[in-house]
Amino acid sequence: MSETVALGPEDQKIITLARSTRARNGVPEGAAVRDETGRTYVAGTVALPSLQLSALQTAVAMAVASGATSLEAAAVVSEATAVAAEDLAAVRDLGGPQTPVILAGPDGAPRATVAAG
Repeated sequence: MSETVALGPEDQKIITLARSTRARNGVPEGAAVRDETGRTYVAGTVALPSLQLSALQTAVAMAVASGATSLEAAAVVSEATAVAAEDLAAVRDLGGPQTPVILAGPDGAPRATVAAG
């Protein structure tokens, strides 16, 4: 992972949305993605007996289900120290290998940014 540089307001927005979802739903992770038109999709971890999805996988699925054809950026708020390979794959599938994925801590402070590829 690379060090996070100063983030623009749109990237701060998806971190804030992801953090809010995590807190509101009491889930381990919150995530948000921004599509090619600037629309955002927000989700939390899905943990059902028959379905397990990370917050980022769920946010990507919501974007696809809503007609998004690409992603500009993604953010995940978690206590994890790295973005899971499965999460990067989901972002890469829709956004491409250069799509930035921001990892932030539960306090919303960005920890790192990594390309999905």
